[in-house]
Amino acid sequence: MNRIEWTSDKNTEMPAIDTAKLDEWIAKVASTHDRIVGPLVYIFCDDDKIIEVNRQFLNHDYYTDIITFDYSRGRMISGDMFISLDTVMSNSQAVGASYGRELLRVIIHGVLHLCGINDKGPGEREIMESFENKALAILDEMN
Repeated sequence: MNRIEWTSDKNTEMPAIDTAKLDEWIAKVASTHDRIVGPLVYIFCDDDKIIEVNRQFLNHDYYTDIITFDYSRGRMISGDMFISLDTVMSNSQAVGASYGRELLRVIIHGVLHLCGINDKGPGEREIMESFENKALAILDEMN
């Protein structure tokens, strides 16, 4: 049984990604944090949907690249992750990264949250970025 579901909102086309490879990558990254992968759902959407989810569930009135709902228990990570492909695109342009690389960073960002890594407190953003870079290096080694 596939523990990771990849889907898109009705107004959004699925990005061209190798889900089998990403499934393997996510499991490897989770294991480096002493976690195992449980049910994960990735929902790719547009900015209209991400702000709707942000307002409805988090009372936040702004766009973001990912919203992660954490259902993890113990060592098993589980959750739903909404990713705005519009924001991923604008962020990739802002930081000078390719769209594909920025999408991979956001995909693993949600997993890292499920592994217990935060990015809102003092110094936490730098810690998160370090773990993102380590995770991307794991994927590069798989190629």
